[in-house]
Amino acid sequence: MKLSIRGLAIAAGLLWGGCIFCAGLAHLAAPGYGGTLLAVAGSIYPGFHGGRDFGDVVVGTLYALADGGVGGLLLAWLYNVCADSAPRSAAAAK
Repeated sequence: MKLSIRGLAIAAGLLWGGCIFCAGLAHLAAPGYGGTLLAVAGSIYPGFHGGRDFGDVVVGTLYALADGGVGGLLLAWLYNVCADSAPRSAAAAK
């Protein structure tokens, strides 16, 4: 069975982008919340500074959407390559 590369890329991008967006909004509402996660993301994504204002949260969300999408794409592709090269059992061949 193969994974949908497009489907996993979209799902992973939305999941990671949603996480950064929600953490960024929560950080704006309660400045102590999610600071470490946003600081780590800020150290990876150029131009993102850990959710100082709403525009910064949007920038981090866009980076996370792209990052999660690429990660999901690579994961699905690697899974499909490994699944194609794995030997099949006699029960699965029927």
